[in-house]
Amino acid sequence: MKYAIIIPDGCADEPQETLGGKTHLQAANIPAMDAVAAEGIVGRSVNVPDCLPPGSDVANLSLLGYDPLAHFTGRAPLEAAAQGIAMGPNDWAVRCNLVTIQDQVMKDFTAGHISTAEATELLKSAQEHLAAEGVEFFPGVSYRNLMLLRTNDPAGPFSQDTRTTPPHDLTDKSVLDGYPRGPGSELLSRLMDESMTLFADHPVNQARVAAGKLPATNVWLWGLGRVPQLTPFQELYGVRGAMITAVDLLRGIASLFGWKRIEVPGATGYTDTDYAAKGRYAIDALKDVDLVCVHVEATDEASHEGDTPAKIKALEEIDRHIVGPVHEALKGYGEYRLLVSPDHPTPVRTKTHAHGFVPWAIAGSGIQPDGAAAYDDATAARSETAFVEGWKLMEFFLGKN
Repeated sequence: MKYAIIIPDGCADEPQETLGGKTHLQAANIPAMDAVAAEGIVGRSVNVPDCLPPGSDVANLSLLGYDPLAHFTGRAPLEAAAQGIAMGPNDWAVRCNLVTIQDQVMKDFTAGHISTAEATELLKSAQEHLAAEGVEFFPGVSYRNLMLLRTNDPAGPFSQDTRTTPPHDLTDKSVLDGYPRGPGSELLSRLMDESMTLFADHPVNQARVAAGKLPATNVWLWGLGRVPQLTPFQELYGVRGAMITAVDLLRGIASLFGWKRIEVPGATGYTDTDYAAKGRYAIDALKDVDLVCVHVEATDEASHEGDTPAKIKALEEIDRHIVGPVHEALKGYGEYRLLVSPDHPTPVRTKTHAHGFVPWAIAGSGIQPDGAAAYDDATAARSETAFVEGWKLMEFFLGKN
């Protein structure tokens, strides 16, 4: 049996007045996703418990079959795994965004999609001038970077009561209430404030401003946690997997699952990603593994920017270049199953992640069609097949229940 999971990140949304009361899935021309629905079943799941933040970290752990209440420790340690950064049992990883804050408002949580080379120079300066004892800064991709606090103290400076705010939750809002709170928050806030002074006249920012680009005004620290303990996916489900993504979070999850990580040239983690290349690499991966997962960040990025046309275009690109070709390739193996599902909703209206149901569609061997005509939020809402604990969907998809 061959399996494929395609994740259009954050594509679940609300009806839009500008779309005549339709959601983005309803408005988009997505015949391949609709075919999955027509040949199989449509349902819905809640991937983020109400007591946890509705981020891609929690949501993707759940979507991929791990109970987040038992396994989620924070976003940053997942990304540290992606970079191969070894963490001790008492170490803390912290997500370190480069952001643009103007007049105490989060102007851009990506610092104008700053380049990786520019980000690396800024993080190098942070390491030289800001790092306290045990603090290390690690450049990642573009605005997505990490900070580690290494300690031998089992209690450590932070705890599960330390509260931080994802910068994308603050888009166009005041940041004053978004600063860290609770144990260890003084250290995080101090580093954030000191980075603003350090970056103000940095050559990288001087060049960006001269070129008419947004400067990276400072680091924004959030998503902290210790390394999680996850049972390998193959041991848990008996299936060998591979991950295709441009996002370190999903790379880290794949590493901790024991999945093969496949890097695709032209995959950017943004709306300009090479969708067709992702589709081709996924089809090729099926030769070597039982399950391939293709994660596409573009729909989520469009949501964060409040860009309805870009979100629809991303859905149509995913449909044309990934869902359609992968579905056709799977059929060539005889026995197969295909799952299409976002991790969490990201409403364009709010520009941030949300709790709630997400729609999914499954087609393939042993799946009896339920009469659904389309893959969208409204069809899923009418379905009798629902998982309030979204992590249980994986057993259903793999036919293990």
